[in-house]
Amino acid sequence: MRKLPWLTLAVVIGTATIIGTLALNWGDSTGPVDGTDTASTPAPGDLEPGIDADPNYQEELSAARIPTGNWKTDFSRYTVDYGEIFSGGVGRDGIPPIDNPSFVTVQEADGWLEDKEPVVLVEVNGEARAYPIQILTWHEIVNDEIGGVPVSVTFCPLCNSAIAFDRRFEGAVLDFGVSGNLRNSDLIMYDRQSQSWWQQLTGEGIVGTLAGRELTILPASIIAWSDFKEANPDSRVLSRATGFSRRYGENPYSGYDRVDNPPFLFRGDMDSRLLPKERIAAVSIDGADAAYPFSLLEQERVIHDTVGGREIVLFFKPGTVSALDRRIIIDSNDVGSTGVFEPVVDGSKLTFSADGDGFVDDETGSRWNILGESVGGELAGNRLTPVVHANHFWFAWAAFKPDTVIYGSGG
Repeated sequence: MRKLPWLTLAVVIGTATIIGTLALNWGDSTGPVDGTDTASTPAPGDLEPGIDADPNYQEELSAARIPTGNWKTDFSRYTVDYGEIFSGGVGRDGIPPIDNPSFVTVQEADGWLEDKEPVVLVEVNGEARAYPIQILTWHEIVNDEIGGVPVSVTFCPLCNSAIAFDRRFEGAVLDFGVSGNLRNSDLIMYDRQSQSWWQQLTGEGIVGTLAGRELTILPASIIAWSDFKEANPDSRVLSRATGFSRRYGENPYSGYDRVDNPPFLFRGDMDSRLLPKERIAAVSIDGADAAYPFSLLEQERVIHDTVGGREIVLFFKPGTVSALDRRIIIDSNDVGSTGVFEPVVDGSKLTFSADGDGFVDDETGSRWNILGESVGGELAGNRLTPVVHANHFWFAWAAFKPDTVIYGSGG
């Protein structure tokens, strides 16, 4: 058995310090263990670089002391200050992505998933899949294919950011891994084809041949397992049979998500408009950025708003626990879940209000769930168009989107 060093995470909460220890054991694992390339498609050598090379890059790269051994990355191309990038404590693929995911039925997963546990819902071309965060938090990236589309489903525990990407890129299919580096406490991914580095929270290439390019972000929502299985009883769920030995169901970042707790490995300036780990529903449309604090969403349950000239509606539903609170995930606090949609069906605008654990539209009285599906009434069977959003911690979103307007605060 090959064992990597223990990674110790110290989380300071007030005057107390909680130590969470994450053991990265390879054992009977499969997949890359030494940063070995396992690209599923030929390297896209014909892709045009996103930006010009900097002939003087070595000076800044050396000053930043970023480990570059065994990387084939073109470090002369970069869009961020190298001084903003630093090691997260593990090497390349030290947190191993899942490259060959296996799936089980909803009925099988129900044996080890509790109703309030958080899962990431991704639906492409009518095919919905659930990715339990109890698995994602140990791997951070799943390279998969949904509805015939190659996708990467990602989760950065330090930012509470669950984001799905289309892996198709200018005729190539990219496979993503964990670089071992962070920026603003957020996961920096890399693609195995060009070995460019990508910012997980924004989908932007920041170092390498593809620096300056952007990945297509797909709708992905963190919801309760009970909501997923009720709406998608015949769908598939990421299996615990990952090829790695991990303590699935446990949270290696116990105590991390206290709202006033400073983030781990964050060196930027804090935006004090909200507490660092206030959960927000974050939305970007046509260059406009908006944040909706969970503390407000919990009170209002439904919010109608306009972002970037586009009308949206946000739903909030209690009943989803945090993945980053207690050591055993299901014992964690209820933080709720959100859905963001275009409030339009067949060209007609709808106005919504909360009703029990669901929602109703004022125009027809039809009932809707947190997934934007009408489950009763005149519009039963209709679905609202989802708007790409994510439930990040405030500090991370604000670091990348400093001009964000906070709903209810006047700015």
